[in-house]
Amino acid sequence: MDPLALAAGTALIGAMATDAWQQAREAVVGLWQRVHPERADTVRAELGEVRTELLAARAAGDEEAEESLAVDWRRRLQRLLASDPSLTAELRRIIDEELSPLLPPAPAAAAGPVITMRANASGNSTVV
Repeated sequence: MDPLALAAGTALIGAMATDAWQQAREAVVGLWQRVHPERADTVRAELGEVRTELLAARAAGDEEAEESLAVDWRRRLQRLLASDPSLTAELRRIIDEELSPLLPPAPAAAAGPVITMRANASGNSTVV
């Protein structure tokens, strides 16, 4: 699978779980509007349904269902890119400027362990 479609599908599903999901929806619908304008309203409605499914999956702790939704949208985006490769730059822009800013920050644990060291020196002692 194209790495761009992979990243876009993942970012789209992540952004759909936020309060600003309409922004994510409209950015992606815009891609369809350019290539398949007759499908844009259907894609908009499907994204609304996907959000409902996603929120239910998250509430149930169903990571498998969430991943399934992401896989579906990765494939759809892959097919869209295959039908019009000129969308590559626009999809990259949407990921960088529209979807990624909507995603919650990654948990600190994902960046590695946080180590905090404290030392107190008193009297004639030195902390090294």
